Amino acid sequence: MFLWFAGLAFVIVASVFASPLIDYRLVVLGATMPVIEMIFNGPWVMHSLAAPVALMILVMLVFSGKRLRQRRWLGLPIGMFLYLFLDRAWTKTDVFWWPTSGINRNNTEIPTWESPLIIVVMEIIGAIAIIYSVRKYKLLVKENRLLFLRTGHIQREAMKSGQ
Repeated sequence: MFLWFAGLAFVIVASVFASPLIDYRLVVLGATMPVIEMIFNGPWVMHSLAAPVALMILVMLVFSGKRLRQRRWLGLPIGMFLYLFLDRAWTKTDVFWWPTSGINRNNTEIPTWESPLIIVVMEIIGAIAIIYSVRKYKLLVKENRLLFLRTGHIQREAMKSGQ
């Protein structure tokens, strides 16, 4: 599952924060990074609450006094928090609460959805969310698309007209 996390994370953050200055590329990256962890060694650090919390603290400390850089880089942990929500990661408490649930990660169950059909439906919903975002924020318009690709920002006018 990739589109589910990428598309819904973008829509949720754009709708909740309604800020043209967030780097939405980093939100999407944060929401999809745990998928990569699943490919290599299954659920572990990025499926725990510790990962986005630690990353958020790191961003705040590294960019202390640099509000615009903090705003930009907070997209990564925000995306990771959304991954945990969209994946129902809290249902696997041994992984979600790692390391407070113990350091040993043997016998950890992979967060799963009930059937492959549900996964397909979720990916379709993610694709619809991406199409919706492209249209709502006018990302097919060349200057809007270039702004998004270069900076991760959404054109202020597109953000206002999208509400």
